[in-house]
Amino acid sequence: MKYRTVSGDTFDKIAYDHYKDEKFAIHIMEANIIYANVLVFNAGVDLIIPDIDVTPTSNLPPWKRGSE
Repeated sequence: MKYRTVSGDTFDKIAYDHYKDEKFAIHIMEANIIYANVLVFNAGVDLIIPDIDVTPTSNLPPWKRGSE
């Protein structure tokens, strides 16, 4: 998927908007390595938003997870 930035976007914000979690920002950075040093984007930068598995994983042991 492609995304065109708006002024003030950050990798964290874009990750949250697309994946609902900032921790996936690294995937967007890796897909757009030429912008890895950008902290805050200007408007109009075309980025690739990779399709990744964002299925939540539980840190609980199996006996505490309940039925899934």
